Amino acid sequence: MIYLVTIVGNGFMVCAIIATPHLHTPMYFFLCNLSLIDIFYSSRTVPKVLVDLLSPSRRISLTACGIQVYVGLFLGGTECLLLALMAYDRYVAICRPLYYVAICKPLYYLVLMRWSICYRLITLVWVSSFIISVLPSLLMPMRACNPNQLNHFACEVLVVIKLSCESTEKNEIMISFSSFFSIVIPFMLILLSYACILSSVLKIRSSRRSKAFSTCSSHVTVVALFYGTALIMYCGPSSRFSPNFGKYISVFYGIIIPMLNPLIYSLKNKEVTKKFFVRKTV
Repeated sequence: MIYLVTIVGNGFMVCAIIATPHLHTPMYFFLCNLSLIDIFYSSRTVPKVLVDLLSPSRRISLTACGIQVYVGLFLGGTECLLLALMAYDRYVAICRPLYYVAICKPLYYLVLMRWSICYRLITLVWVSSFIISVLPSLLMPMRACNPNQLNHFACEVLVVIKLSCESTEKNEIMISFSSFFSIVIPFMLILLSYACILSSVLKIRSSRRSKAFSTCSSHVTVVALFYGTALIMYCGPSSRFSPNFGKYISVFYGIIIPMLNPLIYSLKNKEVTKKFFVRKTV
């Protein structure tokens, strides 16, 4: 049921954004990419988990396991960078127009976030994620030993490296290095963006504050859920946690959050609910 809601919810967001002309804005363009990421990220593991629930063997080939690892690294890193890009979009939409209103530039946002810039930014996000998250792992292949048994429901990089026959010190350093650039730095940029947004919003009239805050509430909720679990998983002191703790965290950011994202954005977004959930009267 969770997987069904994930596919239908994110698919609905993609179709709604593509089919609705007034949603063809940079914010919804980035949201469409987020929904596509959630579809593929959830599909990376959930179908195999559903098969394993009905199978006594619960086996996976090394090739399929490697695909799960690299796809997870790529999509997870892309979502981290994309959430930072969406925070920058909100910063430009709220802070810069307020700053330039004194010199009569109300269309500053549309100029700075024009479509050519948006396409370049989203391309930079996808390419940067591959370079930061996937390329280091490809350059440092690991040789697994037998017997291969994972204490996990999916192939996560932090679990797979424990099967190595050799020392994993270099691999762990590489993971820490990649996590710093794909998780920590984007999270710091998000905090900086919202610090600027909060400072700007507090300077305007109270009647306009609620509208400014409403445009950011969905994104803040998604950031808190995703980065909260990602920081615990990849940047926290893993030695303090039980062996099963990683599985619980993975269930949350790999299965639950992709289901919650479209619900958060659709239920909190007045433009989406007004277009698709309000009954018309004739």
